Amino acid sequence: MIYRFVLLSDEVDNFYRELEINSDATFLDMHNLILDSVKYTKDQITSFFVCSDRWEKKQEITLIEMDTSADEDLYLMEDTHIDEFIHDKGDRLLYTFDNVADRSFFIELKEVKPGHNAAPVCTKSEGNSPVQLVDETALLGNSAQDKAGSYDSEFYGDSDFDMDELDEEGFGDVSIDDVNELY
Repeated sequence: MIYRFVLLSDEVDNFYRELEINSDATFLDMHNLILDSVKYTKDQITSFFVCSDRWEKKQEITLIEMDTSADEDLYLMEDTHIDEFIHDKGDRLLYTFDNVADRSFFIELKEVKPGHNAAPVCTKSEGNSPVQLVDETALLGNSAQDKAGSYDSEFYGDSDFDMDELDEEGFGDVSIDDVNELY
């Protein structure tokens, strides 16, 4: 069987890829097809997630073996065939291509047709792909240094604070002079 998938991004409105791949191909074949279709490098750790019809993550299929608890089933892309998890029109996957920022493509099976493709192929490509990785400063909005420098005296409290107004009795054995030495 030939599966026709649609690949979408929630980051780029006009981004659209249509992919055809044999149902008995591995998730690694699908991984390579996706990366080729969006022109990404193949040096990142990625994962597929089988999803519910509401895009809730169920089973993970990973590129490389990672430490997992013994009670979880581990599925590797190179050993797992697509038709082990995907069967019917409307079945969904997430393909997480940027684990740090948790960015993914949304994939839906649109058609199942008889036959066998010689190789996986991108049959339709529209729009530019989102950037493969967002840099850390874009992810945070500002660098940590910029954020730390952005706090003014109002952040820490009343700018009209006067150390001399403190009640010495509130410090127990510490005198107001001891406190003043610290500042």
